[in-house]
Amino acid sequence: MAPPNNRRPGFSKRAQYSIFASYLLGILGAVLGLLLLLISFIDPQGFSALRTIGAETMAPVSKTLSEMGGVTGNAGDEVSAYFNAASKNAAMQRELEQNRTEILEARALRQENERLRRLLKLNEDVPDSIAMARLISSTASSSRRIATLGVGSNSGLEPGQPVRSPEGLVGRILETGPTTARVLLVSDGKNVTPVQRASDSLPAFATGRGDGTVDIQPINIGSNPFKAGDLMITSGSGGLYSPGIPVAIVIRKTETGAIGRVLANPAKVSHAIVQPIFQAETIRQIEKDVATDVEEETGE
Repeated sequence: MAPPNNRRPGFSKRAQYSIFASYLLGILGAVLGLLLLLISFIDPQGFSALRTIGAETMAPVSKTLSEMGGVTGNAGDEVSAYFNAASKNAAMQRELEQNRTEILEARALRQENERLRRLLKLNEDVPDSIAMARLISSTASSSRRIATLGVGSNSGLEPGQPVRSPEGLVGRILETGPTTARVLLVSDGKNVTPVQRASDSLPAFATGRGDGTVDIQPINIGSNPFKAGDLMITSGSGGLYSPGIPVAIVIRKTETGAIGRVLANPAKVSHAIVQPIFQAETIRQIEKDVATDVEEETGE
């Protein structure tokens, strides 16, 4: 039969010795305490000497324990400082990201305000402007380059009217609805704009290439005086656009003319104004004469 697990100390010599030693140490401690108490009453000076000797004896142990406690405390402080620094760094990173976002928003708002101020100044410089509106959308991948304007025939818009921004000529009204209008952009392949070089009024034609650029061809065939950096503006020829509107800037020379970058990029133009046709009466008369000639030829 197996012996029980909870055996009493009397069955173990080691347990008996441990109990005896603990009793003995307790009795010795009590006797030593009584002895020291008697010495303190009988011989205070001797007790003071004993206390000094005990303090000197225990000084290295106390110093070691104090240093260990200091090291442990410093280690705890360093660990706490590490985690606090990590938390502070994360908070500073979040604050930095928020500040960066606010800076970008403020920069975009400043640029938008600057465009609106320029547009208002343009509207003041063009007192006969018909309407001012936002460009709602523009084609980017289609073969045609057409934008949508946020006003229509209810605001007096008609086909053929020029559309411009502070940067330059955007295009002309192609079709109108009651509250929207389609704008044929300068960069469209079917849009031909009479232009001239701003520096010396050299006449030319700017034809859209469908990629945000125009092909500039001089009227005088055989001469190619263009160079990079030339500013091309509307000449007023044809009676559609008033003279002096910026159109494009030459970026490179070709064999027969030049390639120009359109200044009024519809992707960056937020608002535009619509102007009346420069010489509407002249254009109407030309259209009437053409229609009359066609009718006469048909009647014959």
